[in-house]
Amino acid sequence: MLDFLVKQLPEIGSEKPDDGFRRVALVGRPNVGKSSLLNILAGESRVIVDDAAGTTRDPVDELIEIAGQTWRFIDTAGIRKRAHQDSGTDYYASLRTASALERAEVAVVVLDASVPITEQDLRILTMVEEAGRALVIVMNKWDLVDEDRQIQLDKEMERQLDRYPWAQRVNVSALTGWHRDRLAPALRTALASWEKRIPTSKLNSFLGALVGATPPPVRSGKQPKIRFATQAAISPPKFVVFATEFVETSYRRFIERRLREEFGFPGTPVEVVVKVKTKERE
Repeated sequence: MLDFLVKQLPEIGSEKPDDGFRRVALVGRPNVGKSSLLNILAGESRVIVDDAAGTTRDPVDELIEIAGQTWRFIDTAGIRKRAHQDSGTDYYASLRTASALERAEVAVVVLDASVPITEQDLRILTMVEEAGRALVIVMNKWDLVDEDRQIQLDKEMERQLDRYPWAQRVNVSALTGWHRDRLAPALRTALASWEKRIPTSKLNSFLGALVGATPPPVRSGKQPKIRFATQAAISPPKFVVFATEFVETSYRRFIERRLREEFGFPGTPVEVVVKVKTKERE
């Protein structure tokens, strides 16, 4: 989905700025408080803010210093509808949101904590994951969350955000500025994980112990053997595991979960790919 949207954008302005500032895409559906959050972080009114959904139309890059570090924030209008249903400026805003993710290193997905999580929220999170960006989920409007809503929200997150237990989460109020100081540490943690590399020797020592304790399941009468693994990439981390036979998807996910338990990776997607490599003849 993200690749399709980005291809629809004009080439002009699509280059990633090479100024040394870490790039943050501020994304979310309309009226969740993205512009208000940007303004409270900047300490002044940088973007037109209105109660009507979708007031901010185009991405507006802002260099903002938070906790002694300057960040490049890419503010977007949010995604109103699915791309094929959009029209006019809202359709263009959806494309620009995709472009913001393409340009960014870490995405701040703003959700409205005072109302139920929507399908639109989940689609945006999917876009971030597909783009391979580090992720911080900001639960905004926390000043409107009472005890009953907090209980309900915990249930919603457990049920609907179960794919993102690794995401950094910050509860804030863009209206009052409450907990805004917690965003920068969350961004730093997510980016550190996004760029993290595990030494090959350490990785294979971990994998050997894991497979020894819990070998992959037998498939079609054959026991897959895990030969070795390597980290093929960072930003986000990607691991390639070489095996003698096909390995079930459930076991690949098991490896990912244990990788996270062992090495952390808070705030970043992690990809584990299994490749079949038969033993070479003598």
